[in-house]
Amino acid sequence: QVQLVESGGGLVQAGGSLRLSCAASGLAFSRYAMGWFRQAPGKEREFVAAIRWSGTSTGYTDYMKGRFTISRDNARNTVWLQMNNLKPEDTAVYYCAAAQDSLVVTTAVSYNYWGQGTQVTVSS
Repeated sequence: QVQLVESGGGLVQAGGSLRLSCAASGLAFSRYAMGWFRQAPGKEREFVAAIRWSGTSTGYTDYMKGRFTISRDNARNTVWLQMNNLKPEDTAVYYCAAAQDSLVVTTAVSYNYWGQGTQVTVSS
């Protein structure tokens, strides 16, 4: 059974930082592209960042570049999202996802497995 478990969310003031973690089990982690998505209340789920199975390539939504960094450790079956200079508009539930693909995957429909999400709230 595949499980993706996110952690690290919480309440932070604008300008602060959070590091989200996603621990994967039940799948050959090193063969999966990994991604982070988010969904704010009343809005559609949107792509945040993704990383190739090897960790050698990454992709980001344009307005998150320079603030967010995705990374992974295949030996630990874990992917992280470092978020700096957080803004109130970053408030959302953040989801980790796994795609059986070797490349960087940016579309939600391409992902095979999803975590339950972790809430990130940024106060002004």
